[in-house]
Amino acid sequence: MAMPANPKDSPLQKAWRTDKEGVLLRIYLTPKASMDKVGEVFEHPSGAVIKASVRALPDKGKANQAIIKLLSKEFRRPKTSLDLVSGMQSRVKTVRFNGNSTEIAKLFEKRFLSGGLV
Repeated sequence: MAMPANPKDSPLQKAWRTDKEGVLLRIYLTPKASMDKVGEVFEHPSGAVIKASVRALPDKGKANQAIIKLLSKEFRRPKTSLDLVSGMQSRVKTVRFNGNSTEIAKLFEKRFLSGGLV
């Protein structure tokens, strides 16, 4: 994937934004999937999102717990540093990664723009 001339034009940049507490990442979650996986940037009608799937059922918050656990593992962050801030009963969710927004943004760029974390 070629990088845009201006990184702010990147689809990834549209899937996340910073706030005073860290970075907000928009996720499109598929529950009851065959595997737990964080995918790529996807253009959803509501805007750019990161595709993700979990095996957990969307019952009593199990899928929400599973996406927090998966993102924690994928980005090597403690589960306690992630918060589901919107989309509790929706497939489109917003997860806050609490902490240094510059450091977190670099994690996202490594994962989504260069093909994986090192």
